[in-house]
Amino acid sequence: MKHQTLEIEAALQILKPINDVFEAIIDPLKMSNYFISKASGKMEEGKQIIWQFPEFDTSFPIRVGKIEKNKYISFHWEMDGIELLVEMTLSPRADNSTLVTVTEKNRKNDEAGIKWLKGNTEGWANFLACLKAWLEYGINLRKGAFNFMSDKT
Repeated sequence: MKHQTLEIEAALQILKPINDVFEAIIDPLKMSNYFISKASGKMEEGKQIIWQFPEFDTSFPIRVGKIEKNKYISFHWEMDGIELLVEMTLSPRADNSTLVTVTEKNRKNDEAGIKWLKGNTEGWANFLACLKAWLEYGINLRKGAFNFMSDKT
């Protein structure tokens, strides 16, 4: 049976307590160490904020959905004229680490949807790796990583 819609899921365990991970995701000052260059504000339920990325001159409006401290973060953003829901679930592990699962929903199962699935799956896997590197080792993996894609070259 052919699936009518596509959905992204990526997950990674981070060897830090859940509150550290949660704060690193919602606080733009922390997020600028591994993901964005800046944001117009902290992620708070019901708020609209703007994200900017170091490689691109384009701004990305984010409409924050539901936030449950140390458990769940959701937001909506638009790609190709389609509003998509991103959900991040944080689950504590026995060793005081945190499992972060990111889902992004959904696109039609067509050529444009498959392109989105490939690109954003890679993007969310990269987000998780960068978050892990910064929280565990203080390394900004994103710095310079996407200069080849930059509209500033």
